[in-house]
Amino acid sequence: MHNKPITSLGVTLPELMTTVCISGILASVAIPGFKDIITSNRSTSIANQLVTALNYARSEAIKRGLQVTIKHKDATPREWEKGWDIFTDTNSNGAMDMTDELLKTYEALPEGYTLRTGSNFASWVAYSATGNSHATGLANDTFTLCDSSKEKAQSRAIIINKVGRVRTEKGTATCL
Repeated sequence: MHNKPITSLGVTLPELMTTVCISGILASVAIPGFKDIITSNRSTSIANQLVTALNYARSEAIKRGLQVTIKHKDATPREWEKGWDIFTDTNSNGAMDMTDELLKTYEALPEGYTLRTGSNFASWVAYSATGNSHATGLANDTFTLCDSSKEKAQSRAIIINKVGRVRTEKGTATCL
């Protein structure tokens, strides 16, 4: 007689159950970590978008030799999450007039994110031809970016100093 080795054509039920259990355990550990990473990346991306807009406005003001203003699209002071416009501001009044040129516009932030500022930049922030920032109040202020969780660790502070330079800090902003 000829003995042929028996080859397995599938997996047994205990092997399948073990694989499913291990996969479930790994998924339950990994998914919350991925959510934090995704939230952190989105917050960083939004903060970078604002920093880019501020640096662009400052650069255009210096290049053009006139005031360039960033004005929020919301009617409520201090709330910037509905987007903002960047424009030349020939009469330095913080409002876009017929003689001003729209340079860029930014759409609203994703649902669940807030972007607030202090009273100095309640409705607009501008850069003069020298690159210094100014607004209705003092020349410096902080934008606070928060997600729907309102966790301080996920917050971003976008700080503009008196000479118009921008910097960000992670996890220092107080979300309301």
